[in-house]
Amino acid sequence: MQKRKLGNIGLEVSAIGMGCMNLSFGTGKAADISEGISVIRAGYEKGITFFDTAEAYGPFTNEELVGKALEPFRKEVIIATKFGMISEEGGLNSRPEHIKKVADASLKRLQTDYIDLFYQHRVDPNVPIEDVAGTVQELIREGKVKHFGLSEAGADTIRRAHSVQPVSAVQNQYSIWTRESEAKVLPVCEELGIGFVPWGPLGTGFLTGTITPDTKFDSETDLRATFPRFTQDAMKANMPLVEMLNDIARGKGVSTVQIALAWLLAQKPFIVPIPGMDKLEYIEDNIKSTDLALTSTDLQEIEKRLAGIAIQGDRLSKELLSLSEE
Repeated sequence: MQKRKLGNIGLEVSAIGMGCMNLSFGTGKAADISEGISVIRAGYEKGITFFDTAEAYGPFTNEELVGKALEPFRKEVIIATKFGMISEEGGLNSRPEHIKKVADASLKRLQTDYIDLFYQHRVDPNVPIEDVAGTVQELIREGKVKHFGLSEAGADTIRRAHSVQPVSAVQNQYSIWTRESEAKVLPVCEELGIGFVPWGPLGTGFLTGTITPDTKFDSETDLRATFPRFTQDAMKANMPLVEMLNDIARGKGVSTVQIALAWLLAQKPFIVPIPGMDKLEYIEDNIKSTDLALTSTDLQEIEKRLAGIAIQGDRLSKELLSLSEE
């Protein structure tokens, strides 16, 4: 497995990470614990060293799963988790005392004495980002955290946070059909030497080619049931994108998944996608994308064809979009 650096302060990870959320939450019924452990450990055995979770996934159960699965080889992996998305009072909470409380609770669930990468899950408008960065800096000095990250943050917030405590990684939604980060966030990450970790790199499943306009999402267990981009009409309108990826994949003798991930890897050398892998059969297909080098001609052809495709529907529900910065 190839390696990539996130940020300029020594965080090196596998070029593809594993998004662990889907094993417990968000896109259907949670996996059995033993099955989840098998999937995570299979990823490690195939070279993945970067595993992403959050207290909000479950909530809490995904951190417990990740901690149990990775405990035998804790020193060989990088674990990222997040704070600030949920609280006892409900809603966002990035007050300093709460961040410290979450860190201690996450350490216990993850069965570790340090968190490699601690993200603010969503920017809290009620807490200055300088206070958030300063609190994580304290945790770093105490040895509980190694690196600081931000999720769904805008360029200005990233700059302000970075001026207090260097940000190693920004995790925003980014894929071939969700490109808002290209305008301001990716340039500021490149300028400041910050890694970029796309979540939803396979379009929350749509770019795998396995979803059709007739696919139904359980409103009780699948967040996509609330996403405008996953209504029947929007999926039908967006199928030309999948057809384009399928066509390119056939021409290269690879999977649609590999094209979508290779496209991301080709954008910047500091990009490390974290596709959700909730089944064993997904792992190898995802990993193979690191061996697929798209040429400049390939990338130009993709851009040319994308120009004729108008993506329909917002990427997230109104509620979730209101928690994100551009």
